[in-house]
Amino acid sequence: MAEVLVLVDHVDGEVKKVTTELLTAARALGEPSAVVVGAPGTAGKAKETLASYGAAKVYAAESDDVVSYHVAPKVDVLAALAEKTSPAAVLVAATPEGKEVSARLALRTGSGLLVDAVGVEGDGTVEQSIFGGGFTVKSQSTKGAPVISVRPGSVDAEQAQGAAAEESVDVPAVDAAKAAKVTGVEPVVGGDRPELTEASVVVSGGRGVGSSEQFSVVEGLADALGAAVGASRAAVDSGYYPAQFQVGQTGKTVSPQLYIALGISGAIQHRAGMQTSKTIVAVNKDPEAPIFEIADYGIVGDLFQVAPQLQEEVAKRKG
Repeated sequence: MAEVLVLVDHVDGEVKKVTTELLTAARALGEPSAVVVGAPGTAGKAKETLASYGAAKVYAAESDDVVSYHVAPKVDVLAALAEKTSPAAVLVAATPEGKEVSARLALRTGSGLLVDAVGVEGDGTVEQSIFGGGFTVKSQSTKGAPVISVRPGSVDAEQAQGAAAEESVDVPAVDAAKAAKVTGVEPVVGGDRPELTEASVVVSGGRGVGSSEQFSVVEGLADALGAAVGASRAAVDSGYYPAQFQVGQTGKTVSPQLYIALGISGAIQHRAGMQTSKTIVAVNKDPEAPIFEIADYGIVGDLFQVAPQLQEEVAKRKG
């Protein structure tokens, strides 16, 4: 069975949820091999999780230089492994960094690039949601081993035991003249809530929330559900919530099990970032709001009355 290389998305060896989704998708194409690029000791921290989601091998590409450069070491490692193993495919998370890695890798290896996939089939065909979620298409690479970026949250992660046999690989020396050097790192301020693209439940607020102070109604419902908080571009542009929480075409793309939209009209830009959510609940005073076109459940009403009632009901169920 051919290998399928999976670039592990992690934070200091703590494997992100999207990696478990990538490993699950990879099993449809062949035998998953996890590629861990990081500082020395990173692969050891990640190995148990990778094994529990079917990684047959774990390629440990570890070097102190890795954290000093942006994307270049990951591309170099994947390109070297692709030449050595002739994989059936290479899977990368469709995050901002992952999209850059996948594009550079496809160019480097002369392979086809399949972007922002929401499904992967055994014959190498991928499903993509395009034009703001208005159409679903199927695509297939006709050149080389396809490099596939997979949208976080689009594949249901399923556990499967793998051997996770560890193998050390060299990290090629980075040409400093051709790579972006990392000069500083600042932690994301997100509190105790789940990371937006990793969360299984997201509660987002839009222009209808009215102010930054009143965004507490969104946060309250989110905290009751153990959810991440998101915001529409209109809310971010109005200064209601920080830009790092923006959901949409120019923000983050999410695909949680449950997406609750409070006071969001549903412009195409926002829908492009959340339309693949499994269940969508919308609350809006305007019965003609476009968000109701894609909502599984719609409530025409005042979010400041509806959200607290939802929060109270969730608290009762938990109690």
